[in-house]
Amino acid sequence: MTIDWLPDRGIRRTVLALGAVGLSVIATGVALDLLWLLGIGVWGVIGAMAVELVYRP
Repeated sequence: MTIDWLPDRGIRRTVLALGAVGLSVIATGVALDLLWLLGIGVWGVIGAMAVELVYRP
């Protein structure tokens, strides 16, 4: 059994939080038909993917 390294858990939580917030903002932007809100959500999801790609080998 392996034990998760503490920084790995922190990065995982950060990626999941950024992704969840990004998707929520995207859904709100679509529902309210606000492109600027949709754009912010997309950048949140892109940020989550970037953190995941840069941190994980």
